[in-house]
Amino acid sequence: MNQNNLAKYVSYLLENPNDQATMLGIGPMSDTLITACFELAEANRFPLMFIASRNQVDLDELGGGYVCGWDQTRFAADLRTIAEEVKFTGDYFLCRDHGGPWQRDKERNDHLPEAEATKLAHQSYEADLMNGFDLLHIDPTKDPYITGKVIPLEVVLDRTIDLIRHCETFRKENNLPEVAYEVGTEETNGGLTSSEVYEGFIKTLTERLDAESLPRPAFIVGQTGTLTRLTENVGHFSAENAKVLSALAKKYGVGLKEHNGDYLPDTILLQHPAVGITAMNVAPSYGTAETRAYLNLMEVERREFEAGRLAKRSSLHATLQDEVLAGGRFKKWLVGEQLAMSNEELKADSDLMFTIIELAGHYTYNNEVIKVGLSELFENLSNLGIDGRRYAINQIKKVIRNEAECFNLVGLTDRVNL
Repeated sequence: MNQNNLAKYVSYLLENPNDQATMLGIGPMSDTLITACFELAEANRFPLMFIASRNQVDLDELGGGYVCGWDQTRFAADLRTIAEEVKFTGDYFLCRDHGGPWQRDKERNDHLPEAEATKLAHQSYEADLMNGFDLLHIDPTKDPYITGKVIPLEVVLDRTIDLIRHCETFRKENNLPEVAYEVGTEETNGGLTSSEVYEGFIKTLTERLDAESLPRPAFIVGQTGTLTRLTENVGHFSAENAKVLSALAKKYGVGLKEHNGDYLPDTILLQHPAVGITAMNVAPSYGTAETRAYLNLMEVERREFEAGRLAKRSSLHATLQDEVLAGGRFKKWLVGEQLAMSNEELKADSDLMFTIIELAGHYTYNNEVIKVGLSELFENLSNLGIDGRRYAINQIKKVIRNEAECFNLVGLTDRVNL
């Protein structure tokens, strides 16, 4: 990881229209995914942005993270270790995705008072800064006390300025390196639903930041029409709108960031560099790719067991569905009548249940029974000459390789560092 280099990449992409590329923000769904990323990026010479939400990576005293049990210190250390093991020589960046008050599900569900939620957000950001995070997403658009879904833009602006001010004060007091910022959200409750409002937000924000000598953001999130539900993108991507938003952001020296980039077809991915999308975030689809790999391996194990070539099956068959249902995190991806279905009703719908396991299996990877089941699965397959973990890594790499190629990312590290 090279501190402060992220801003260099953003500047390069904004200032070199003849070298159009879109950076990829990668949700760190597992250590297997991290290994796949480092291997692929080393071979293809592109930078990595690991975008961790507060539910995924956070301080233990704030509830910790469901990914590998990571807090910020262990997250940074484990990425360093994996990078060294892979002999990665490029640039990678630790990024906070959706930082801010009430961004942990429990804080929002518990309706914490604003002062307490803000204090916890400050603690989380401070730990990010102390552990060398390169990008902080300032997202104050979750609020259990504001009725309806639209948070007034004046409130969003005030909270954004307050959070950046706090981070900068803490950073300077502790002699920490400069950090890049991301503002805005893909949610409609952020209020950035038109080009006029979008520009007004950037203009007012940058004026207020400049007045306090606070840094302008590197990225502003724009709504391009993408929307992830279950294991598909059900939104309606608008290249025309993306091009308008990217031009407006560039006018203020800011890159356009797209969220909800999961499961997009190549025909849309290929358009991203051309319309000026500086970066796109992807997370659940990588977890889906890894879980699908495990489901394939479990099917091979079942067939080999029934054919008498294995003495026993792993416990993963019996535990994965129950652990997914018990965790409940899959519910955020459901739609329509599915939201009212009980666990028993979900189990009775085998096709829907299979999809739920695909999309939410990654939430269980750190559960002890799942770790045991995966270990048993890999051991059984090893006896058949199959490297299960390598298969999972390669399946993940297929997805990211395709996105990197569509985004003209291959070789970007060397182009920027010339």
